[in-house]
Amino acid sequence: MSVGISRRQFLKLSTVSAALSACSPATKRIMQSIEPQVRPPEETLPGQPVWYASTCRMCPAGCGIIVRTVNGRAKKIEGNPVHPLNRGKLCARGQAGLQELYHPDRLQNAVRQSGGRGSRQFEPLYWDDALRELRERLQSSVPARIAFLGGIMPDSLHLLFNRWLDALGAPPPVMFDLLTTLDGRTTASQVATTLYGSSLLPVYDIGNANAIFSFGANLLEVWESPVAYGRAFGQFRQGQTGGRGFFVQFEPRLSATAALADEWIPIRPGTEGLVALALGRIIVEEGLAGAFGRAQADLYRQVEVGALAEASDVSAETIMRLATTLAQSDRPVAIPGGLPAGHSNGYQAHLAIHALNHILRRLGLPGGVFLTPPSPAETLPAAPPPDSYRNILSLAAKMRDGEVDLLLIHGANPLFELPAAAGFAEALARVPFIVSFSPFVDETAAHSDLILPDHTYLESWGYEVVTPGADRPTVSGQQPVVRPLYDTRSTASVLLDLAAEMGGAMVDYLPWSDETLFLEDSAGVLFGSSLSAYGARTPGEFWAKWQQFGGWWSERELYEEPDVVGFEAQRPLEIVGPTYEGDATTYPYHLHLYPTVGLGDGRTGHLPWLQELPETMSTARWQTWVELNPQTAHRLGVENNDVVKVISPYGELEAAVVVFPGIRPDVVGIPVGQGHQDYGRYAARRGKNPMTLLAPTTDHNTGALAWGATRVRLEPTGQTYTLARLESLDGEGRERIR
Repeated sequence: MSVGISRRQFLKLSTVSAALSACSPATKRIMQSIEPQVRPPEETLPGQPVWYASTCRMCPAGCGIIVRTVNGRAKKIEGNPVHPLNRGKLCARGQAGLQELYHPDRLQNAVRQSGGRGSRQFEPLYWDDALRELRERLQSSVPARIAFLGGIMPDSLHLLFNRWLDALGAPPPVMFDLLTTLDGRTTASQVATTLYGSSLLPVYDIGNANAIFSFGANLLEVWESPVAYGRAFGQFRQGQTGGRGFFVQFEPRLSATAALADEWIPIRPGTEGLVALALGRIIVEEGLAGAFGRAQADLYRQVEVGALAEASDVSAETIMRLATTLAQSDRPVAIPGGLPAGHSNGYQAHLAIHALNHILRRLGLPGGVFLTPPSPAETLPAAPPPDSYRNILSLAAKMRDGEVDLLLIHGANPLFELPAAAGFAEALARVPFIVSFSPFVDETAAHSDLILPDHTYLESWGYEVVTPGADRPTVSGQQPVVRPLYDTRSTASVLLDLAAEMGGAMVDYLPWSDETLFLEDSAGVLFGSSLSAYGARTPGEFWAKWQQFGGWWSERELYEEPDVVGFEAQRPLEIVGPTYEGDATTYPYHLHLYPTVGLGDGRTGHLPWLQELPETMSTARWQTWVELNPQTAHRLGVENNDVVKVISPYGELEAAVVVFPGIRPDVVGIPVGQGHQDYGRYAARRGKNPMTLLAPTTDHNTGALAWGATRVRLEPTGQTYTLARLESLDGEGRERIR
């Protein structure tokens, strides 16, 4: 099947920018043909590079990419220079996407676990047999007893799953993953709904700001959309508004973001919202925000600066000085990050931080706060915010009670990502049949009955409505840049094939015969839009340009200004301190988990390039470590590479020490991402998973996981383990690679 205009004709007619003139649309005719991988697309010359525009799926941000291919093989990934989100830039994880495509441990066909769950004994299946087994399970199950658990996936696939489950009469998808949990997206979305009437995530225009007060937002590492915020931070530092810009970071550990700040304020964990309240009280009380600020005094009626200064371990003098600096800046912005959302008072903390932008009148102004532009079409919806941890516990309870007969899992790895105290492993054992769509045997796939491996994102179709967004409505397009390497199938195709075979309402809900028709139909609603950055005279030409540009976006900036009505219901702001699991006498240290630039939440732990990437501040790699302040290390009698046992009320682990002066003495820092038991040779049995330590505590307002609410104690073991570090080439870890 071919598009309405050939590639050669399109290249003659197109007036695209020089930056993308070499990008080729991967047409349906080419990508659906069954040819050996060594045979390149017919219109390319042997040995000549061809670039394809697509979307990165190594995190939820949705950056545009262009991929260089030679003789049908993907060779290099770069940022798409015309994509409005990342403008040609790309992070380390995006560059490492090639290793996912060519990973030696990818599943190459559908498999059944022949030796029982957890046996890791797999027998290959023909796809017809695998789909027949799944179809029979679907038809024999009561729809209400079918459940779907999803993680990070393209918005197009989320839409298909929603329609597919709706046609079955099954409950809607439950969406959860650790990375967006550490980002605080559930809390951020609910606060945006409360204050601005929209669940879309706020966008902070830091490129046009001249003062940034970041409360635990790791803008330059892995938070939300790190490439976009990294670009904007460069503009901020280059004096786009007439000066270098003043940057303050509030967090208990000196992160890479904090290291680039003008001031790092090592506050007590969970007190970010209390500091924001104290800053706001001083601003309105001293009249630093003018008449409008004084009119908001009721918001801070109950705030006592001295008490909050003591609770946060930030002096009242420092708070006074910072409040003056913030208020006297022309374009200040306050940003609530993932750290405050990881505590039991996360909702109130985010409200308090947003209130600073309100009293300083920074909503909807350059250098201030905007909302992500909405989807340009109702039929191209962005996926809703991830479900709360409370909803995951509800699903686990249904599974334990025998109310789920069939569980489908895509893009989620709950046996690795959830606290052990959630009891998800026990819940899985009560489900009669489990199907995973993972391309790799991760911890959850290893406890599934049937694995129907999806393509990697470089072999797949899809789209992503970018959120948190750029400065305009943006839909990133995803297309295959190579033919599938193995006998895998896209999950979208599996859903459509099942719908066609089951017939009835399924066909009415999912009328497309293949996923390219679904994508072409979905993208086609934007044909003829007056906002488009490119023109097209026919639907076929529009579809070709969609592929060549890598999606669709508005030609001009279209900011979404937030409504301020929601603040009227917040009088006065609540003063809620954090609560912790574990008695302070028995467990004297706060557990501080953080994602690294390379491994994120662990979903990229199977890629050796990212395992080899040193963590920015500790320079450690390939392992799990425990960061201790020099005072804490001296008190315990331990040094670098000494192994300590970290014990919480819910679990324990052992890891080597990194003595790090950039962390509070009452805080223990541990990176997440290691500790896989499966997931390929580069990830399995490497390091420890700190999620085993976490208490199953939630924010009672949002139901989000309070992953910062656990206390721990430390015990030296008398053992040593030499970590692999940038400056220590004899470190252990790499030698176990097979």
